[in-house]
Amino acid sequence: MCLTGAQSECPLQLDPQRVVVRYGGSVAVNCNTSVLHKGMGWEASQGAVPMTRNQSLITWRVSNLTEWDIKPFCYINPIHTAQCQVELPFTVYKTPDSVFISTVNHRGPMMEGQQYELQCDVHNVAPVQYLTVKWYKGQTLLHQTTFTDNIKTPENKTVTLLIRPDRADDGAQYWCEAELDLGAEGPQPYRTNSSNPLNVEVYYKPKHSNSTETIIQDDKVMLDCTVMANPAPTYTWDHLKEKSSSPVLKSSELSPGNYTCTATNTLGRDSKVFIVKSTGIRPTFWTVLTVFQLSVALIIVI
Repeated sequence: MCLTGAQSECPLQLDPQRVVVRYGGSVAVNCNTSVLHKGMGWEASQGAVPMTRNQSLITWRVSNLTEWDIKPFCYINPIHTAQCQVELPFTVYKTPDSVFISTVNHRGPMMEGQQYELQCDVHNVAPVQYLTVKWYKGQTLLHQTTFTDNIKTPENKTVTLLIRPDRADDGAQYWCEAELDLGAEGPQPYRTNSSNPLNVEVYYKPKHSNSTETIIQDDKVMLDCTVMANPAPTYTWDHLKEKSSSPVLKSSELSPGNYTCTATNTLGRDSKVFIVKSTGIRPTFWTVLTVFQLSVALIIVI
């Protein structure tokens, strides 16, 4: 069929003017005219409507759409002008069968400061030109990737993300999400499919927040050498009369002096020096006042 005429000048109105439909779904679109004609119809690879006379509205219907690159158009043969057509903008979509996250060439705990590659596999999704793959750590968006492919049929897509975890990432959850943004005519909210979370364990060596601490002997004051590390550290103390593997000691049980605690795991060690000082008795205001009053009383008696 040879069709002529500019689409913008063709006396046809489509309702809706754009269609987004799930693969295997149903669709119905009206084509209406207000001019006299010798026949109008729908051309499509599914559900074509033969040329019809004496009607001003015809409907294209498909109950089970299975054409990925379908291009339906309504045409008309006006009495006084040449045949023309209006093509229906049409998008057939399919959500992914699965979204999967993994690490590339690595298993087990990650080491602090080293670089690792995460991979997100999105299986059997269409059309990828409307696909966005998003990376998250917890609820924080890290990065997103879009695609320019104009392929209508389902594709598999793989995207990667480089990370360099630190100790704050121990126990963090990474995940990826595939989002189809099909515009205002598409499903709302946007169709999203997410991977299961990837739980990250990070190994890191002990590191104290400060290297020295001064302690005044007191029953309630402790020498606390506890430090975060993974794997969990062991503790040793220097200058003790008896060995101890406890990270905490009572200051009241120690003589004044310097005590060095070392926390060690398979990645390294870190030491901290505790300076223990005796409780120097300082006269308080009330003590001084009492002594003064006693001295005055003695002078008066004398």
